[in-house]
Amino acid sequence: MAEPTPAQEAGGPRADPLPIDLALQGGGAHGAFTWGVVERIFAEPGLKVESITGTSAGAMNAAVAAQGYMVAGPAGVPAALERFWRSVSEAARFSPIQRTPFDRATGNWSLDSSPGYWFYDVFTRLFSPYDVNPTNFNPLRDILEASVDFERLKDSPIKLFVNATNVRTGLPRVFRGGDITADVILASACLPLMHQAIEIDGDAYWDGGFSGNPLLTPLIHERRARDIVLVQINPVERPGVPRTAREILNRVNEISFNSSLKKELRALALFQRMIGSGHALDDLEWVQDWATVRIHRVTTPKMVELGVSSKLNGEWAFLSMLREEGHACTAAFLQAHGGDLGVRSSYDISTLLHTLLEQG
Repeated sequence: MAEPTPAQEAGGPRADPLPIDLALQGGGAHGAFTWGVVERIFAEPGLKVESITGTSAGAMNAAVAAQGYMVAGPAGVPAALERFWRSVSEAARFSPIQRTPFDRATGNWSLDSSPGYWFYDVFTRLFSPYDVNPTNFNPLRDILEASVDFERLKDSPIKLFVNATNVRTGLPRVFRGGDITADVILASACLPLMHQAIEIDGDAYWDGGFSGNPLLTPLIHERRARDIVLVQINPVERPGVPRTAREILNRVNEISFNSSLKKELRALALFQRMIGSGHALDDLEWVQDWATVRIHRVTTPKMVELGVSSKLNGEWAFLSMLREEGHACTAAFLQAHGGDLGVRSSYDISTLLHTLLEQG
């Protein structure tokens, strides 16, 4: 890939769109924030999305965006994503898990007070999905199959990577290109207390977030671009100490679903520091791939305000609010760091090494 011109390094206009890759986290309905981010990025004329890696809701956004792109280029992405998320919202209208009238009146997006959510929370801890849902019915299957032509997706000009966790080994499996089907997307989003594991090629799979949320490795090893824009919707830090059982479980899940990503980012930071310190690793091509990648991040502090229960809130008003938040945060990111794209990382991952070095 060509290096940036001096005009680009100075933040000037680019002669050609800059190729970038996207890394999309999962997080249930919170993925509507990613919807807004992806829309805004595809609308940016100075950027060209080459590859997307996604997990769970991130994988859904990736597949639907690629479908829209095949139909009508960048202009087709917003329409495809809106149709998908509106279908999700329509399906959620029939769910017994709804906000209470008080929550609606006070603008509280949480479902913590919902009787339906309380019943669901207890029920899924006592009964297996193999017992209560023997056919493994999942309304998302019909929505995905109506939103994405998976046969045509094989020819997508945007390279796709979807991660799921092998139940037997606990290791990630990356599906790409022609391997991506509705089953693959559902496997990447399969929470084991909600749905039976998805069987693919004789192996069972659970949510990819357990092993990579999302996985950056395929973007780095098979990259078409040097800039990765990470869309992170799981909070990395939370103030205070969780006290209630629900708060504790929520924080445990957040830490667990961020751990694999942090390990990859630490590896990137370590390679970059070693090469920057003059270590003779530059003769290894794969090390160069890791050491020269540029990392950027789009996130929002609003996710800290939202509890785990809101991941099941499919109301159109809630999804639309998160979409608009995605638009606003991406615009702010481009305003602050648009000049860094193609030149340098804007996400300082070196801080992830500090605790390791201090403990050593």
